[in-house]
Amino acid sequence: MSKDDDARPASARLTVLSGPSGVGKDSVIELIRARSRWVRLSVSVTTRRKRDYEIDGTHYHFVSRAEFQRMVSAGDLLESAEFAGNLYGTPRAQVEGYLAQGIPVLLKIDIQGARQVRAAMPDAQLVFLAPPSVQELERRLTGRGTEDPEMIKRRLEHAHEELAAAKEFDEIVVNDSIERAADELVSLLGSPALR
Repeated sequence: MSKDDDARPASARLTVLSGPSGVGKDSVIELIRARSRWVRLSVSVTTRRKRDYEIDGTHYHFVSRAEFQRMVSAGDLLESAEFAGNLYGTPRAQVEGYLAQGIPVLLKIDIQGARQVRAAMPDAQLVFLAPPSVQELERRLTGRGTEDPEMIKRRLEHAHEELAAAKEFDEIVVNDSIERAADELVSLLGSPALR
């Protein structure tokens, strides 16, 4: 690791990463976090129950449904959504605080959330992580071995809708290699090490 890996770019922006399930968003983000410690990943707020291994403020900010609704009403969230009966959102103050310090922020959310962020922060950079092909995405989803065929079918149907929305994004990064995709995303974040 070079000393440039910890250097901060002169100007920072919010970069939103979206893409279909199975495309490798988490793998790419973990590699970026390991290589480029100057990048901050936004920590979402949720009404979901905390799992035993999770740390409040590290994995999520865990709040009650009433507190979440208060945050929405006060405009404290850049985006919010409901999934499986739980509410999720991105705290505005956290993102704006990092950006004010010149620290790039990476936010992983779905397409609907990306659209909300674009409306709230028009200068945000939207990046779509795409599979090399639909066939490869299907192979990855099937290869996980964690879901039944019906769930895979639903995820693939949803993936087709998400792939059609890629044109709404500022940049498209193809995840044909986790290392290459991570490097490309870091260069979009403004890393001086990759310029």
